[in-house]
Amino acid sequence: MILPPGPAARDGDGPGAVAARLTGRAVTGLRTLSGSLAEAVLDDGRVVVVKRTTDAEAARAEAAGLRWLAGAGTVRVPAVHGHHEGWLVLDRVTRGRPSREAAVGFGRDLAGLHAAGAPAFGAPPPGGPVEAYIGAAPMRNVTGDDWPGWYAGHRVLPYLRRAVDAGAVRPAEARLVERVCERLEELSGPAEPPARLHGDLWNGNVLWGADGGVRLIDPAAHGGHRETDLAMLALFGCPHGEAVLDGYREVAPLADGWETRVGVHQLFPLLVHAVLFGRGYAERALAVARAAAAG
Repeated sequence: MILPPGPAARDGDGPGAVAARLTGRAVTGLRTLSGSLAEAVLDDGRVVVVKRTTDAEAARAEAAGLRWLAGAGTVRVPAVHGHHEGWLVLDRVTRGRPSREAAVGFGRDLAGLHAAGAPAFGAPPPGGPVEAYIGAAPMRNVTGDDWPGWYAGHRVLPYLRRAVDAGAVRPAEARLVERVCERLEELSGPAEPPARLHGDLWNGNVLWGADGGVRLIDPAAHGGHRETDLAMLALFGCPHGEAVLDGYREVAPLADGWETRVGVHQLFPLLVHAVLFGRGYAERALAVARAAAAG
C-alpha cells in the first residue's frame, strides 16, 4: 500500500503514516528494523528512518539536539525531517567501514563541535526541554556556571542516589563516589568554558558512512566539559580511537593530565548504566571512583 503525503498521520498512526506526514512525500515501502525503528522508502527514492522514542519530550530533545550539533557546522548528523508525538523521522545513513582517515577527520570535527560552545554547563539545545534523556534514563538540563559543582550536583549524585535506591550500589559504597564529588575542584583540572556536547558519545552512536564520513546519532546534547565526550567515547571502545584523538588534538590540544581525569568523566555514564542495567556497571563506577580518590 502507498501511503500519501500530507497531514493524514495522527497520534495513533504507524511509522509509514508518520514518515509521509513529516516528509511531505508518499511512502512506497516500509521495513521494520526493531520494535522502535523502521525504514520508509519515499516516492522520490530516498529512504528515511522512523524512530519511536520514549515520549514526545524525548523526540523533541533528540531533534533539538541533532539540530544544535549540526548548527556548529563541524560534525555531521542525519537530517531531521521532524518529530510528532514521540515519533522522529531522520535521513538514513548508508553504512561503511571505519577507517583511520575518517577517524582523524571525526576527531577534528568533534573538536570544532566542542569549540562552538554552550551558554552554560547543563544548557539544553535551543528548543530542547529541560527534562531530557540519556538513552532510556531521564536527564535534567539544569544550568550552572561552575563545572565541578554542576557535574556533581546534576550528573553524578542524582544517578548515584537512583543506583542506591535500585539496589545496584550499597549505601556504604556510595560514600566513595561522594568523596570524589567533594574533591572535584582539585580533580577536574584547569577550568574550561562550557562545550557543546553530544552527551552520549559511545561507539553505537557513531555511524561510519559509506562515503567515508562519520555521522552522530542519538545525542543527549547539553553544555558540558569537552573531556566528558572523549571519556564516553573511550568507555566502550571506538574503532581507530587513537586516530580520533590525534585529529582532535590537532585542532584543540587537551589540558595537561587529561588522561588521569578520564575516570572522573566516566562516573556519570557508568552510574546511568548502573541505574538501567544493574550491579556490573555499579562495580565499574566504584572502581573508577576508587582510582580517582587515590589520585
